[in-house]
Amino acid sequence: MVTYIIHFSLTHLSFRLPELISIADLHGFGNTIKIILAEDLPDNTVPPRAIFNEDGTSNQMTPAPRPFVVVELENEEQARILAGRFIPRPMKKPNYFRAIYELWAHAPSYDLLHGSVQNPSAKLLWEPLKTTPFKFAVTAIHYSFAPGRMQAIMDSFSYMKYEKIDLYDPEATTLWVCEEYEDRRGMHTNVEKEAALMVQVYFGRLIADGTARKLISHFNVKKRAYYGTTSMEAEMSLLMANQSQCSTGKMIYDPFVGTGSMLYRPSPFPSIEDRASTGIFKAASQYGVADRILDCATFDVTNHPWRRGEIFDAIVTDPPCGLRWESERKDGVRAGAKRIGSSVPGKPLGSEPKVLQDGVIAHTKPSYIPPMRPYEISDLAYDLVKMAQYLLRPGGRLVFFLPTVSEDYTDVDLPTCEGMSIVGNSVQDFGKWGRRLITMEKDKQNMVIPEAPRFEDRAWRKKEQEAGLAASIPEPLADGNNEEAKEAEHVPAHHSFRDKYFMGFKKS
Repeated sequence: MVTYIIHFSLTHLSFRLPELISIADLHGFGNTIKIILAEDLPDNTVPPRAIFNEDGTSNQMTPAPRPFVVVELENEEQARILAGRFIPRPMKKPNYFRAIYELWAHAPSYDLLHGSVQNPSAKLLWEPLKTTPFKFAVTAIHYSFAPGRMQAIMDSFSYMKYEKIDLYDPEATTLWVCEEYEDRRGMHTNVEKEAALMVQVYFGRLIADGTARKLISHFNVKKRAYYGTTSMEAEMSLLMANQSQCSTGKMIYDPFVGTGSMLYRPSPFPSIEDRASTGIFKAASQYGVADRILDCATFDVTNHPWRRGEIFDAIVTDPPCGLRWESERKDGVRAGAKRIGSSVPGKPLGSEPKVLQDGVIAHTKPSYIPPMRPYEISDLAYDLVKMAQYLLRPGGRLVFFLPTVSEDYTDVDLPTCEGMSIVGNSVQDFGKWGRRLITMEKDKQNMVIPEAPRFEDRAWRKKEQEAGLAASIPEPLADGNNEEAKEAEHVPAHHSFRDKYFMGFKKS
């Protein structure tokens, strides 16, 4: 096994490990890869800092997440595979691009580092490359070098006696040195003025930059021919594509497509989406992936036309949760998910088709919009998992965003059903709330095609029950095996999320 170090960008760090594991598993080395967090390396911990305030009191600051992960792989080819699928964040300073390096040594000081580099085991890694063209890349995390400092660092490795420096040869060996300093953002002013604390210095050889970087610029929403106010940003969509393990020959489905952001991203790695839209095809043609879109269709997912299960390899979606205001609506209703049904509690839809004055049946007109009512996000999330269990092939993945209230969230809130297991749960924190990227996988040993799910509108039934217009919701069975009753019992933190959001998450 060979040791490599991955330099992540400093954004969305909680998404990186699930992404790494998903890529390794997709390419067949998920069972052999060994992952070590930077803080778990010997002599590489950052102790909590005691922050002294102006009044003499102090408090402890927990060390911030660090942008490095060490992995042990079988060969360099696996490292290049990871680099080819990683989704980096574009930055102005090229030294901070994410990349993978073969790790030769690391230590909390240069004296210890040079001692490690000259160990016989480390020499076996770098001595065979002494006669090849080389160049240095010296970087720092949370620190800016003083003039002349980088040259002094490079000169300190003169004992390696590399023979030919070449700054312009793209094939030249890149010797990488990186100083990592503690993250001082958010610390008290008196700490910011102190000398920076170097946590670790790393030394190794560049294997590959994150070669998927160009995709972020290519799929930039601002450059797209068709987009909307809720279009998913390119980086996050590409992360979701990696989590779904999309690859050539797989079929991806988005049941809640808006402007197609979830559609375009899996295409370059290689979709069906629900909604007829010339705009989606126009943008797909702009990206050169129109030939990979099987079709678009518009229907209510609770009354879907899928007549058999196990069709798709992955379902990637961002369900609507109503976090925008429909200014074009005269009644000022906030946008959110809806499903077909009467919007009046206790009043079911009529069984006979409505005939208009001109004798035309209403639902046969192209402009017809069926009656709809709100679709509670907690019901939607649970139904989405049930639908995935029906539509996914064994081993297929469901990747979706779920908004949660930070203070109230617990893992019990996540919707589950038999045959689906959670393999990823990352959060993008916005303070009082966050959106969680949930990745679920269908049991690979499941040889029985499940029956089409029934989409019970539990929130609406409860509303009718409270108004005395419907039968009560089933009570839990004595043996506790009634899944529907269990769902009815527990109220997840994302229940009525839209209302909580626009009320500022104030406790009633």
